[in-house]
Amino acid sequence: MKLHQVALQLYTLRDFTKTPSDFAVTARKIRAAGYEAVQISGVGPIEDRELVSICRGEGLRICATHESGKVIVEETQKIIDRLGRLGAIYTAYPHPHVPLTTVEEVLALASDLDKAGKALRKAGNVLTYHNHAIELRKFDGKTMLDLFFEHTNKQNLQATIDTYWIQAGGGDPAEWCRKLKRRLPMIHMKDFGVSKDNRTGVMMEVGAGNLNWQAIIPAAEKSGCEWFIVEQDICPGDPFDSIRASYQYIKEHLAERIGR
Repeated sequence: MKLHQVALQLYTLRDFTKTPSDFAVTARKIRAAGYEAVQISGVGPIEDRELVSICRGEGLRICATHESGKVIVEETQKIIDRLGRLGAIYTAYPHPHVPLTTVEEVLALASDLDKAGKALRKAGNVLTYHNHAIELRKFDGKTMLDLFFEHTNKQNLQATIDTYWIQAGGGDPAEWCRKLKRRLPMIHMKDFGVSKDNRTGVMMEVGAGNLNWQAIIPAAEKSGCEWFIVEQDICPGDPFDSIRASYQYIKEHLAERIGR
C-alpha cells in the first residue's frame, strides 16, 4: 500500500459537508491531514460540478462513491451518469435496501446486483458490495456474502470489504480479503475496539483497536486492492482528530517506506 492509495470516506465527516462552503473548508482539512483522495458519501445537496471543482482545487481525487441501493438497482443509468461527472470508476452498494430473510431474497438481490453491475461495467465502471455484519448471517452453511459473490459474475460485482463489520459479524477480515482475489478494488479501514466500560464493537481509529492490520493489508494487496479507504462512522471526539490519527498510523506502520 502506498500513501496515494489511502483515501477518506466522507461519511466520516458528514456533519461538515452539508454546504459548498462547509465542503470547501473540510476538503482543505482532509488534504492537510495527508489524504490525496476521497470517497463521496453523506454530503449535503451539493452539485457534482461543485464537488469536483472543490476537490480538484484542494488536490483531492474522487476515487469512488456510495450510492442509494435502490437507485443502483432500479435507476442504474443515474449512477453511470454521476460517476462520469465525478470522474470516478468505482461505486458501492452500501447496505441492503430490501429484506434479506430468506435465501430466495438473497439470490434475488444477487441477480439484481449482477444486472446493475453489468450495465455499469459496460460503461467502464465497477460496482462493489459494501458489507456490514448482517451479510455474515448464514443460510445452509453459507453466508449472504458468499451467496452474493457465488451467484454473480466477478466482473459485474466486486467488493468493498469493511474490515470492522467483518470482524463484528464474526469473520476474519484478512481471510475475506484473500477469498476475494481479483475482486477487491477497495477496503474500508476502521478499527474494532473495546471501550473503557467493557463494551465491545467500538469503532476506533486505525491502529487504536485490535484488528490485525499487518495481516489485513498484505492480504488486500495480494488480492489487487487499489484503494484503502479510512471510514469511521462514529468518532470519540473531533472527527478531524480521528482522521489525522488514522492517517498517521497508516503512514508510520502500514504504508510502503519507499516511494509513494
